[in-house]
Parts: sequence; C-alpha cells; structure tokens
Amino acid sequence: MASRQILIGILVITSLTGQVYAGSLWAKRNKDARSPYTDDVARHIGDVLTIRISEGSKIDNKAKRDLQKQTSLSSDFDGKLGISTAHHKIIPDMPGFTMDAQASNDLQSKADYKDERKYVDSITVVVVDILPNRNLVVHGTRDRDIAGDIQTIEVSGIVRPSDISFDNTVRSEQVANFRLTMRNKGTSAAYQQPGWLGQIFNALWPF
Repeated sequence: MASRQILIGILVITSLTGQVYAGSLWAKRNKDARSPYTDDVARHIGDVLTIRISEGSKIDNKAKRDLQKQTSLSSDFDGKLGISTAHHKIIPDMPGFTMDAQASNDLQSKADYKDERKYVDSITVVVVDILPNRNLVVHGTRDRDIAGDIQTIEVSGIVRPSDISFDNTVRSEQVANFRLTMRNKGTSAAYQQPGWLGQIFNALWPF
C-alpha cells in the first residue's frame, strides 16, 4: 500500500513539473538533423560532385621521307630522211644531230615532334541535368587570382552514378565527354605565346 502511494506521488509531481524526455531511441528526431543512414553522393540536379583530375598525354611522332627520281633521254639523228624517187632525192639530207639529256630529282625530309604534358587537380562541379538513363550531366568552373594572374578552369562531362565513390568523388578518366578548358590572364599570359611581331613573322615565314 505504501509503495502504491509513493508511485502516485511521483506521477503527480511529474505532471506538475512538465514533460520529461527519457531520451528513448524512439523519440521524435529533429527534422534538421542528418540521418545516419544517408550519404552525400550526388543524385539530383543541383547536387555537387568532386572530380579528381589526373590527365596526362604523351606524343612522339616521327616521319622520314626519301624520294628519288632519275630520267635519262637520248636521241640520235643522222640527217637522212630517206624520201627519194628512182633518180634523185625529193628532199635533200639535213644536218644530223645527237641529243642526250638526263634529269635527277632527290627529296629527303625528316620530322620529329614530341609533346608531354601532365595535369593533376580537383574541382567541384554541379549536376545541371539528368539523362533518361540516370547519368548525370555536370559542369563547373573555378577562378584563381594570384598576384594578378587569373586562371580559369572549366570542366564538364557526363558521370555514371555507379562510378561515384562513397566520398562523392569521381576520377576524370571515368567522366564521359570530359572537357577541360584552361584560360590564363594577367602578367604570365604574355609569356606563354609569341608577341605580335613574332606572329607576323610566323605567318610570313612558316618554315
């Protein structure tokens, strides 16, 4: 009987002091809290995705050509046409001549072109469209301004959702129609291409 009175007293005190949360696993979760079972992998338009760029190219072209042509022409005429009747010649003999001609043409050429480049970076892009097969169309830009040197990087392509890692990244070689454009402005841009006088000489004398 005493224990029953104690229990009733605890219930009355609880109702007077307000609602008490017991911290149960089934308590209503804050709607702004992130679910422990969700991930950050891009799936919808407007989601962001990081592309890890590791591009390298190596070109080694060699061409060699060796052409040779020789022509020899010889002609000998003794001046006798051989046109005559039974008693005399209709056309008198002409002075004979000998002609000898030779021609030679020789062409040799050699070309060697080598180019090796490597670019490593990462850029975060935005999903701008979703194709009917659920592949993601992404596009992103990045501007870097360092002491007046402005570098603009633009990346676009198509990403397959199954290629996206758990950390929401994808390698550039897995991006279809991958396009990487880099533009430089500022002080260093003038040293990366020939000046106007050099461009004129290259146009007039391209060899």
